[in-house]
Amino acid sequence: MNPMSMDKDEPSSLLSFSTNHPLEQFILLAKGAKGSACAELIKQVLEAPGVHVFGELLEMPNIKELESGTYATHYKTLNLFAYGTYKEYLENKSDYLELTPAQCKKLQHLTIATLATQEKCIPYSVLLKELDIKNVRDLEDLIIEAIYADIIHGKLDQECKRVEVDVALGRDARLEDAASIADVLADWCNACETVLSSVDRHIQRANHHKQKAIRHHQAIEQEIMYIKKTLKTQVENEESASGAGTETHSVPKKNSGKGKTHHPRNAAKFWQKNT
Repeated sequence: MNPMSMDKDEPSSLLSFSTNHPLEQFILLAKGAKGSACAELIKQVLEAPGVHVFGELLEMPNIKELESGTYATHYKTLNLFAYGTYKEYLENKSDYLELTPAQCKKLQHLTIATLATQEKCIPYSVLLKELDIKNVRDLEDLIIEAIYADIIHGKLDQECKRVEVDVALGRDARLEDAASIADVLADWCNACETVLSSVDRHIQRANHHKQKAIRHHQAIEQEIMYIKKTLKTQVENEESASGAGTETHSVPKKNSGKGKTHHPRNAAKFWQKNT
């Protein structure tokens, strides 16, 4: 069975979300909200469709005030949606708000995005465990929803029972993750340098073969010109020799009548007359 492709028509939508996403309205509201209003705002943003990054909201001073106190659970839940996974929620449910079905599904989608950054071909077995889903049919439905929500782009390989991810939504990054991100970027730069060096070597080799081919072609052209010139000279010499031989053989045909011998019959007539 061929992999079931679920690619969207415009994969660039993953790249444009940062310039046009609904989190901005919640950031504006957070500037004037305090206490319970901020707590309610967190519930709304966790429920809101299309909001999948929360780092900017976490940095808001009014939101940071919730980290300790009555609404610490709200802050921890927002932090979970920014950096955590569904498995973490299941393991420490008492530390977080009780999630609605829509919020659970969003956290599962974000967990798929996290797994996609770790490996591009995610086995169904891993997803079933991480997302706490009991059957493959429900898992495939969730993956399809994630694709149409622009969380990932890829395809389902139902024969090999895995998801092949082409690109995934970038989640929020912690400050302590900066070093590992820098290491990944450094490795990527080194890989690019290696590829460029290999390309340069191939270019030099190709140019060398090109120049060699040009010289070979020029040598052949010169050889052809020499052969043509030689053949032309040979033909001219043969024509000259043939013309000279023709003139030599035609000279005897120009003798005058004085040199002609009498026919024997005339000689016989002359002898009869004398007798």
